Amino acid sequence: MHNDLPRFPLFAGAVLAALGVALGAFGAHGLRSLLDDAALAWWQTAVQYQMWHAIGLVALGAARLPRSLLPAVMLAAGTVIFAGTLYAMALGGPRWLGAVTPVGGSLMILGWLVVAWRVLRATPRGF
Repeated sequence: MHNDLPRFPLFAGAVLAALGVALGAFGAHGLRSLLDDAALAWWQTAVQYQMWHAIGLVALGAARLPRSLLPAVMLAAGTVIFAGTLYAMALGGPRWLGAVTPVGGSLMILGWLVVAWRVLRATPRGF
């Protein structure tokens, strides 16, 4: 079971990164002439946060920290909620989704704080 620890963070990070590249390219090439400046800014913010957290998830998986599943799930879910609501609003979704966006941001923040806490509490293993 211990060898399976990095699988979820690596998988989630890889999928989010692939989608981030695709959505970033779509925004830059397919939406630039269709969206106003505010909507393009939401799209770019979503892509940026999605990519940073994708890289973070891959790093978390590669670090092989014990008990990393909970923070990885928090980071992945937070990223999907945060970026997803911004993508939806940029494409004309209801503006009330902006009230849901901070839930995703809060999950991302809490996920990183759980990682930090677990790193501090972990028994050193040669690093």
